[in-house]
Amino acid sequence: MTLPASAEPRRNLTEHIYQRLKQDIFDFRLLPGDRITENVIAEQMSASRTPVREALMRLQREGFVEVFYRSGWQIRPFDFQQFEQLYDVRVILEMAAVSRLCELQPTTELEALQAIWLVPIEERQSHGPSVCQLDEHFHLDLVRACGNPELARIHHDLTERLRIVRRIDFTRDNRIEATYREHAEILHSITQRRADQAQLLIRTHIEESKAEVRKITLHMLFEARQHQDDSRRLA
Repeated sequence: MTLPASAEPRRNLTEHIYQRLKQDIFDFRLLPGDRITENVIAEQMSASRTPVREALMRLQREGFVEVFYRSGWQIRPFDFQQFEQLYDVRVILEMAAVSRLCELQPTTELEALQAIWLVPIEERQSHGPSVCQLDEHFHLDLVRACGNPELARIHHDLTERLRIVRRIDFTRDNRIEATYREHAEILHSITQRRADQAQLLIRTHIEESKAEVRKITLHMLFEARQHQDDSRRLA
């Protein structure tokens, strides 16, 4: 069905507002519990309330915001029990993926990952948000490389839901260093076709991240936002 001429610009504007709000949530400019209104967002985005409402409804379906019909919208507070459940599913998916990779011939995806993670210390990234993005792609690429599109789709959706808490894990230098070391060990075990070791390493690696989530407090969220602001000023 062909959209009316006026529908396409509105859809693009809705997508723009959706992406902006989602990034504000991920960058902790909007914290869990913050209240927002359609009128204020519309003014900030130089838009009408209709595309703003459409963007917020999409974020609501994805679990990032919730609506209070008499008092606007709220950034959804963290549900730590749900995060732990998502991490448990992630362990299962990635263990299956690395086991399958140990049975396959080396792929270009694995070679590309080795070029990023198997580097001398002086060539490593140290910027937290950049390492966080590289880490996310490491796990997405591992799952994609095993050749199961449905597994990759489910894993991608799960990654989207966990992204906000995983970013806090990369505000400290020791976690960045540990990520490089653990990723290198996982890649070595895959290239050596040691499936049991690869599964143990990926499980331990994810469990470490899961443990960090348990330590998150509101104070840490404010610190993370400050860290993001400082990094942006230095960039």
